[in-house]
Amino acid sequence: MPSFDLPLATAGPGDDVALALASAGAVSPLVRDLGLCLVAAGVLSALFVRLRIPAIAALLVAGVVLGPAGLEAIADRASVDTIASLGLTLLLFVIGLEVNLGALLASGRTLVVTGLVQVPLTLAIGTGAFLGLGATGWALLAGFYPALYLGVACSFSSTLLVVKYLHERRLLDSTAGRLCIGLLIFQDVWAIVFLALQPSFANPSLAPIALTFAGTAVVGVAATLVARFALGRLFQIVARSPELVVTLALAWCFGVGLFGAHLGDVAHAVGVRVEVSVSLEMGALIAGATIATSPYAYEVVARVVHLRDFFVTLFFVGLGMSIPVPDGGSVLLLAALVALVAVALRFVVFLPLLYGTGLDRRNAVNASAKLAQVSEFCLVIAYLGARLDHLDGALVSVVIFAFVLTALITPMLFAMSDQLYLRLRGVLDRVGIRSRGVKPEVENATPPRLVLLGFHRVASALLAELERAQPELVGQTLVVDINAPIHDQLRSRGVQVVYGDIASVDVLRHAGVAGAEVIVSTVPDELLRGSTNLGLVKQVRALAPEATIIASATRASDAPGLRAAGADHVFRPPSEVALGLAPAIYAALDGNLAGYVEAAIDAHGALDPAAEVID
Repeated sequence: MPSFDLPLATAGPGDDVALALASAGAVSPLVRDLGLCLVAAGVLSALFVRLRIPAIAALLVAGVVLGPAGLEAIADRASVDTIASLGLTLLLFVIGLEVNLGALLASGRTLVVTGLVQVPLTLAIGTGAFLGLGATGWALLAGFYPALYLGVACSFSSTLLVVKYLHERRLLDSTAGRLCIGLLIFQDVWAIVFLALQPSFANPSLAPIALTFAGTAVVGVAATLVARFALGRLFQIVARSPELVVTLALAWCFGVGLFGAHLGDVAHAVGVRVEVSVSLEMGALIAGATIATSPYAYEVVARVVHLRDFFVTLFFVGLGMSIPVPDGGSVLLLAALVALVAVALRFVVFLPLLYGTGLDRRNAVNASAKLAQVSEFCLVIAYLGARLDHLDGALVSVVIFAFVLTALITPMLFAMSDQLYLRLRGVLDRVGIRSRGVKPEVENATPPRLVLLGFHRVASALLAELERAQPELVGQTLVVDINAPIHDQLRSRGVQVVYGDIASVDVLRHAGVAGAEVIVSTVPDELLRGSTNLGLVKQVRALAPEATIIASATRASDAPGLRAAGADHVFRPPSEVALGLAPAIYAALDGNLAGYVEAAIDAHGALDPAAEVID
């Protein structure tokens, strides 16, 4: 990793400490420097997590403290850069493992169209905005490259932060959560395209760009063929030794990377005189993508991720060392502006795209707010841009500071996404992004016997059981839910569907819930937004005093309150799973699991992914 032309001083406040540590024993400079990086990263990470500040910010601050802007404690910066480059390679390899192009193209229209259009559109608007600012004479924005790279910074969202907060808040399986993950993967694919083009920016004629794509295609095709016809067999040979699976995966990662880096030499060896190469990082991405659908991919990710995290820690610490002391407030001001533009573009570009491709506006706002940050991938792109002399240290600092700023507001945006939707409803109405409301044909439909409030995995499994055991009840079932992309599939199965917020009494009344015999709240509290099962039971009991109400409880301690509010029966999904699983365990302990499985299949049928709307 480059130092961005920031020379280290020959002596600094940290030298006395460093010399004292080194003189305590025969510690090599490399080990000492790595040790200082890890100690600083560990201490600051613990402090930042305690303060609820993203850990990546702690790693960058650790680099600032140890680097030329701080104690100047690192004596052998080149060695740290070398180790950090391994982290970058492994980071891109793991990202490649998570890019399943086939699964992406098989996704719904909302995800595919938005994923294909979002990055180019955001990049064009962002670059244009910064070119306009550069025209005012702002020195930091002189030329085309600063506007381009800052436009890139506004186009990608943070996989690390988004996945972390989705997991912590149990939102990975929500509509907005699934869309966020899908869009992040599409962004990774666009980042691969950008990385392929990046070396050709200095000479943007068609020939070098075509040569770059040709080289990438050659590496991709060669890697795909080897992975398909040879690598799978090699994985089978070492499958019984998990550590060898990881060794083979790492060999594949660096083998493809080195093949790409020396592609020109290979071409010369076969008599083709062409100067072409593919970066080691791009090769790592290709290597990961070629085995993303392999049955060993999950094992590789699970084991490589820890090794990757070690090197990535050093990568971000090293990146922090490259941050110069801001020259006045210009760098910080531009970073704040980049952060503001990045967040604004989520609502100017992401939200209309999601809504226009069929998503309801509540989930469109939720997904846009959750993706409103600068990506750590942009730090990688900025770092490579500096290595290619496209950027100087000040612009890299701008991207880093913008990342930190948006990382700090990400938890707040996650927490406030529903309140944000409520506040934006008037503005959205005025610009034409209106609630699609309740489907009018439901008003005159046959009153439902069974109402499912919300449609997630529990409701999906319940519908599959109704289709198997009592198909006549399916047509008398009403689903009230805001997950618009699955509504057509529900209707195709004969289910009555109303688009609407289940927390709204008006929606429930308009949908005819009051006339139902049985009303089931199927969604646990952690997936509800703006309401709870307790609040739903109170509303439904007032609306339908004669109906039988069945409610979901997240905790066993919630059951008494739900019954007091009017629920006739309370179920808790983990308890229901335990009741269903216990007989299988008893049968296994008695040595009769096969008989139990056969009896269960006879009684209920085998699990069929096609039977459920949500697999």
